[in-house]
Amino acid sequence: MTTSEVANKLVELCRQNKIDVVLETLYADDAQSIEASDMMGPRVVEGLQAIKAKSAAFDASVEEFHGAEISDPIVAGNSFSLTWTLDATFKGRGRMSMEEVCVYQVKDGKVILEQFFY
Repeated sequence: MTTSEVANKLVELCRQNKIDVVLETLYADDAQSIEASDMMGPRVVEGLQAIKAKSAAFDASVEEFHGAEISDPIVAGNSFSLTWTLDATFKGRGRMSMEEVCVYQVKDGKVILEQFFY
């Protein structure tokens, strides 16, 4: 898959709330995830299994989802970015609206790096 194809598929699946399918089909086994802060868990996670565990922990921290919006991707070379807005009630933290810029790097048709800015 090209970077553009990966980007469009990721957005399509995320809009359908199929994050598990995104990770299973679009991510490399040695992918890396970098958060802007420790608010969402460890700042750096390496390997697909660790990213899946981080995703599951995030889902478990949510009491209720109220809505989300994901922009169309902007592709440049082997990277793409998008914005993601989330409205959710978190266990022990209450309702929060979050807005982030997500940047992805693709190699050999798979996401090898995701980095979040919020």
